[in-house]
Amino acid sequence: MKTNFEARPVFLRDDIRIKAHFLICFLSLVIYRYLERELKYVFTCETILDKLKTMNFADIQEQGFIPLYTRDKLTYALHEICGFDTDYKFITKSHMKTIQKKSKGRK
Repeated sequence: MKTNFEARPVFLRDDIRIKAHFLICFLSLVIYRYLERELKYVFTCETILDKLKTMNFADIQEQGFIPLYTRDKLTYALHEICGFDTDYKFITKSHMKTIQKKSKGRK
């Protein structure tokens, strides 16, 4: 897994910051392992990371968002396990807020 995570040297001296940094790194690893498991190990961690990096949106005049990625097997699977789609032709601001709330576990 170390080869999949790019990290620059981190120079922390405060114990709280060191623990926070470790926690963030550990949670990232847990999330990627969870995604691999939920995707039935069909996709590697590297493939998942590469796809997530390309899933960007364009903000259209403060009205909404247009996805800048094309749907494929991996994006379809990610939408399925997350429980929402983000690849519509146009996503309104209110619908994006709903997706964000759902991703945080709120209704």
